[in-house]
Amino acid sequence: MIHILSHQNSVFQQFLAELRHEVLQKDRARFVRNLKRIGQIFAFEISKTLEYQQIEVPSPLGIANMKLCEQEIAICTVLRAGLPLYDGLIDYFDEADSCFIAAFRQHHPGKDSFDIEVNYVAAPDLEGKVVIIADTMLATGASMVKVVQSLRHYGKPKAIHLVSVIASTEGVEYVKNAVSPQVHLWLGAIDEELTAQGYIVPGLGDAGDLAFGKKV
Repeated sequence: MIHILSHQNSVFQQFLAELRHEVLQKDRARFVRNLKRIGQIFAFEISKTLEYQQIEVPSPLGIANMKLCEQEIAICTVLRAGLPLYDGLIDYFDEADSCFIAAFRQHHPGKDSFDIEVNYVAAPDLEGKVVIIADTMLATGASMVKVVQSLRHYGKPKAIHLVSVIASTEGVEYVKNAVSPQVHLWLGAIDEELTAQGYIVPGLGDAGDLAFGKKV
């Protein structure tokens, strides 16, 4: 299942436009806040797909019959660009467990090619839980696939939702072919072009650098 939020008219479009804008994105606080707000929108949309049970809630004047989510959730973020997106997701799923993964590109000297390295995973027991994995950009798709594979050591989730603000067509196809069809993709937008260096065009640039400063 692929869900693309920019296919519908909503305030999401405003936040995404500000993330892309070459002048507005230089305001770091605004950039991070927009990523967080987009994470909140993703959380709201994902919540519509979860399982609910009816419970009784006592109010000062009586009993209200309401439906609340009955599933356990774990939110995983890919360091470091995924952190603001994670903040937005955890704002809405505030009882969720958390998982953190460090994944980075190991470039080959003098070449455009690179390998994806995963060198840190901190995860709870994921058996039977709904797992939401957040990474701001889905470029080649290799990082997201590596993350999904790394989490298999921590139990079999009931469902997996992959969240990215912008994806490339190539990256989406790679993920679709490499992971189970039960995985749900939640995307802000899909851009057609991917450079030899693995950057999405028009994209928005390097989300990690824009949010936290350039790496040395």
